[in-house]
Amino acid sequence: MYLLDTNHCSYLINNNPQVVATAQSYAQAPFGISIISYGELLYMTEKSERREMNLQVVQAFLTEIDIYLINKEIAEIYSQLKNRIFRQFAPKEKNKGRSTRIQDLGFDDNDLWIATTSIYHNITLVSPDSDFARIQQVYCFLKAFHSSDILFAFARFRSFS
Repeated sequence: MYLLDTNHCSYLINNNPQVVATAQSYAQAPFGISIISYGELLYMTEKSERREMNLQVVQAFLTEIDIYLINKEIAEIYSQLKNRIFRQFAPKEKNKGRSTRIQDLGFDDNDLWIATTSIYHNITLVSPDSDFARIQQVYCFLKAFHSSDILFAFARFRSFS
């Protein structure tokens, strides 16, 4: 099972030849997305000039994809992961650290939700995003590989202990 980030969904929806070829080579394994990616895809269609057409394309894509919801356990993992990121990357001075937001550290909250969904379900996360690569500094990724010019970070997270 592979959990696709929003960028990979967009690549597949837009028929990026490199991403489609790689996905087809893993066709025996099911693909899923986080409810966060679902929301991001719908947002992209909402702001699109061709809203109705793009919404139909996204909905067709989603019929083939499992969607993972956020639950209490994922929220708990999210808080632990976010805390680890702050401990690692936030300024150490108390008054600066308190006013620091996750975005100030170069991370996106939605990517943390996607990562924690992968951790909770113990499934491989597929993403070229630097957010996920930087999470490796606080939580180890098992495997990464290149496919042509696109980096696919296949990250199998171990559960928090």
